[in-house]
Amino acid sequence: MRHNHDEALSLIRKTKLVAILRGVPAERVDGVVEALLAGGVRVLEFTFDHMRKDCVAANAAIIRHAVERFGDRAIIGCGTCLSPEEAEAAYAAGAVLVITPNVDEAVIRRARDLGMVAMPGAMTPTEIAAAWRYGADIVKLFPAGELGLSYIKAVRGPLCHIPLAAVGGVQPENVSEFLSAGVCGFGVGGPLVLKDAVKSGDYPAIEARAKAFTEAIASWEAGYGE
Repeated sequence: MRHNHDEALSLIRKTKLVAILRGVPAERVDGVVEALLAGGVRVLEFTFDHMRKDCVAANAAIIRHAVERFGDRAIIGCGTCLSPEEAEAAYAAGAVLVITPNVDEAVIRRARDLGMVAMPGAMTPTEIAAAWRYGADIVKLFPAGELGLSYIKAVRGPLCHIPLAAVGGVQPENVSEFLSAGVCGFGVGGPLVLKDAVKSGDYPAIEARAKAFTEAIASWEAGYGE
């Protein structure tokens, strides 16, 4: 099942959390995804591993499998996308979300041409504004943890019209601080998709971690709405 652009963007904005699956072995993908879904995660990013010569074909195969098996329950996207060709391969496999570590006009425009949600990575105000101008739906502020909350608040001043997602340094314990600083959501890899748990097949640990994140977001929303 392929969600359309607006459906995908709406769910991303609503749930505020993208799980970054980087380096998850193919034989562990189903268990990891089931655990994330059980913990309330609804958006999944499968990253291209550019250390592999077959990274495009390998990631496309995983995305295709994930879409076929989980597409009715989750938004499936690609991450670390560095070229229009990679975005095209992900789209052909059924992905509807393209996440990049950088601002690449060609990638952003190709993603939008294909009807995909574009979430490029940026750090400086110049990069953030450029990504938005090229058609980004959300700009991924990276590395958010190193930049810090004061930086986010400062950037949000003149660029408050651009939705920012924090990636890097996000934990359940600081979710509320990031949201209060003005980000619209998060992309989380290692602190959510626990490397040791993936390696050992400890899916309950991943589910528990997912619940910690989703409950922290829900708690902030409850307090914000009061």
